[in-house]
Amino acid sequence: MSFTGNEGGAIDISVAAALTKAYREAHSGKIQGAFIGKANIEKLISGNSKGIRFYYGLKEDGTPELVLVGADENEDDILNVVIDLAKRCPPYCGSRNVLNSDSQ
Repeated sequence: MSFTGNEGGAIDISVAAALTKAYREAHSGKIQGAFIGKANIEKLISGNSKGIRFYYGLKEDGTPELVLVGADENEDDILNVVIDLAKRCPPYCGSRNVLNSDSQ
C-alpha cells in the first residue's frame, strides 16, 4: 500500500461540530485544538512528502502534544523536519463557533 496525497476527506460541519462537542464534554477544561502556522505546514509538505502524519505525545507534566512530520508515498516518515509547539486552544481559539464552543 502507498500514500497518494489524497488521503483524508472533507466532512460536514455538523459532523465536525458533534465530534468536537463530544470531546469538549469528555475533556472539560483540557486542550481542544492546536494551530500550526502555514510556513511550518509548507515545510512538512515540501519535497517528497505526500502529506502530514500527526503523532500524539505527552509532555512530562501530562500535557498532550502533537508532533507532525511529513510522510512519503511509501508511508515512511520524513524526519528532517519535525514540528510541534503549536498554539493551543484555549487560549488561542479565535472567535466562538460550533467547533470550539457550545454557543456562538
